[in-house]
Amino acid sequence: MKRTVIWLCLLVVTAGMAGCAPRQKTPLLVFAAGSLIQPFNALEKAFEAQYPDVDILGEYHGSIQVMRHATDLHEKIDVVATADISLIPLLMYGSQDPETGRPYADWYLRFATNELGLAYTENSLYADEITAENWAEILTRPEVKVGIADPRFDAAGYRAMMVYWLAQDVTGQEDLFHQMFDGQFRYPVTTITEDGLTTIRVPEVLETSADAHIIMRGGSIQLIALLESGDVDYVFEYESVIRQHQLKLVEMPPELSLRDGGYQPRYQQVQVRLDFQRFASVKPEFRGEQIGYGITIPTNAPHPEEAVLFLQFLLGPEGQKIMEDHAHPLLQP
Repeated sequence: MKRTVIWLCLLVVTAGMAGCAPRQKTPLLVFAAGSLIQPFNALEKAFEAQYPDVDILGEYHGSIQVMRHATDLHEKIDVVATADISLIPLLMYGSQDPETGRPYADWYLRFATNELGLAYTENSLYADEITAENWAEILTRPEVKVGIADPRFDAAGYRAMMVYWLAQDVTGQEDLFHQMFDGQFRYPVTTITEDGLTTIRVPEVLETSADAHIIMRGGSIQLIALLESGDVDYVFEYESVIRQHQLKLVEMPPELSLRDGGYQPRYQQVQVRLDFQRFASVKPEFRGEQIGYGITIPTNAPHPEEAVLFLQFLLGPEGQKIMEDHAHPLLQP
């Protein structure tokens, strides 16, 4: 994490000597989802060029982990940006800052969207065979290594599970979800369907078994390196990240991509529940819906004025162009 100091030389009259006095920039701490790394790094450079007295300090994690830095670890963060907008009211509205007694946030902006796709390389198993029609069957083959983000920490992880469940109707393979996930974890991921709603239950301890063909990491962005090195064959990832890294892409149809708001009733047929003790104060259930990225300024932000400038820059013409240049689809906030 960088700490930048600019030096302003001052004339020290009393001693008849010239000297230099340091001037510290205002550090603006921005925590964001890993899928925002590339566009936000570009935003940082452009913003600091316009506001040279501000030093953006960016940290990137899975979206749930971003929330935990604010609400569980009580870090004083200036801007929080998540890949799942529902996490802000769930975890930040529902938790109070012990110093002030106020919730960690009481507003947010929905500023971007995305869609889930399947990333692979020319060296992936069956790379010359996989298509938008047969991807689900290929990924169930035991020799194929499939990377997903840990759904306990990253929205891309629980969204990948939702896509696999929804794919059962699209592919006509009624047991596709269980073919993919049964036997992959020491403690099983289970499902229950009631009144047309399927709940995927993720246990508190989620560790892959010794012979699993699923490879899991805390954040989806960490899987990109494993894909490029050949340690995994396919990765469920946001399409913007796949395009930024110039990887091969199997596009999901709109019924599965979680991008098209017209399919919202279909997306809402599934939800993921995390059986976490750490979430004792809230109910960690994530309903399938159109992907929405949210951003807020926490109520205990140490530099709220500079945080407002950052949001204005992000939502303004230059910030929107940067997001578009990095293949990240925007919404009108």
